[in-house]
Amino acid sequence: MPDKPHQNLAIIGHVDHGKSTLVGRLLFETGSVPEHVIEQHKQEAEEKGKGGFEFAYVMDNLAEERERGVTIDIAHQEFDTDEYYFTIVDTPGHRDFVKNMITGASQADNAVLVVAADDGVAPQTQEHVFLARTLGINELIVAVNKMDSVNYDEDRYREVVDEVTKLLNQVRFDTEDASFIPMSALAGDNVVDHSDEMSWYDGKTILEALNDLPMPEPPTDAPLRLPIQDVYTISGIGTVPVGRVETGMLNIGESVSFQPSDVTGEVKTIEMHHEEVPEAGPGDNVGFNVRGVGKNDIRRGDVAGPADDPPKVADTFTAQIVVMQHPSVITAGYTPVFHAHTAQDACTIESIDQKIDPSSGEVVEEEPDYIQSGDAAIVTVRPQKPLSIEPSSEIPELGSFAVRDMGQTIAAGRVLEVNER
Repeated sequence: MPDKPHQNLAIIGHVDHGKSTLVGRLLFETGSVPEHVIEQHKQEAEEKGKGGFEFAYVMDNLAEERERGVTIDIAHQEFDTDEYYFTIVDTPGHRDFVKNMITGASQADNAVLVVAADDGVAPQTQEHVFLARTLGINELIVAVNKMDSVNYDEDRYREVVDEVTKLLNQVRFDTEDASFIPMSALAGDNVVDHSDEMSWYDGKTILEALNDLPMPEPPTDAPLRLPIQDVYTISGIGTVPVGRVETGMLNIGESVSFQPSDVTGEVKTIEMHHEEVPEAGPGDNVGFNVRGVGKNDIRRGDVAGPADDPPKVADTFTAQIVVMQHPSVITAGYTPVFHAHTAQDACTIESIDQKIDPSSGEVVEEEPDYIQSGDAAIVTVRPQKPLSIEPSSEIPELGSFAVRDMGQTIAAGRVLEVNER
């Protein structure tokens, strides 16, 4: 892996606005996809009467997706710029969001919002921007795509910029931090090289804007939070929990508390990539041996933290949620499954406290009787069994969740406040 700082980049926007084509173009231009692969996709695209779709095909390599012409699953793709090593979190654009969209967006440090010049802000553009905002993405690069379809017209570009700026202001995105770039993923204008077609634009290309993104602050100053994925017993060693450090540092010799199981032990060894290491930090996947903790004392979904600053355990919590799809309405008493970090717990929505306008964040109704698809709300949630979760303002890595029911993701949200047990 290159010795450059790493960033997760979400590509968001409406389904037909060219996200996959942009991703394919970026991967191709940065040498992350070999020429022959593009050629093969080109042939296939032309046979299907979809010439020009070859870059999108790089991402949509599932046969079913090609038939349908949409991006279904999330795809992780990697590429380098001079400054960063990027992992693209490609997010499905169409209505049936998957849980991956939420975990995808919440993992992302920054995002590229793709808006087609010929279409402007679509309902989904709004939804994605609101979701990105809800899940804590800070910096946006706005790619005004398909400029070739409007004859590279500056006036049309300005109209789209005004439209998107209004939308960003509505959801309180700091537009000072947004860069707008007129481009064409298909023709390659202003993706890597400056376009001859738009002499009126002298700003950055997409790649330059990506290079100039601020460095994500590693969350080492937050207390240790390490959600447990699995627990093993290894003969001669003992109990070995495995998981990824989300925040803080894990050090040998320190006393850690596992919540909500409420047991404490001392870290004897830490292993990463089959090698012993003295410490581990954010993003590291580790196995660690803990003295004084048995295999049956802890389980997946527990969170490890310092014994003197243990992870919070919620009796109830308040959260802001966005309902993406639900066949009917959601009322108080509804009990779906909440997916937060490695925990999957049934939780009851005890009360719907406020309904919020998703585009502005303004409260539109106090204590509504129900909410439905497209609504945003503040709710009070009671986990059916103890759940360790943190306010997203304090530890964002453990403050967002997806809500699932009937085999689909119905809502996403972030924790505003935890009422501890």
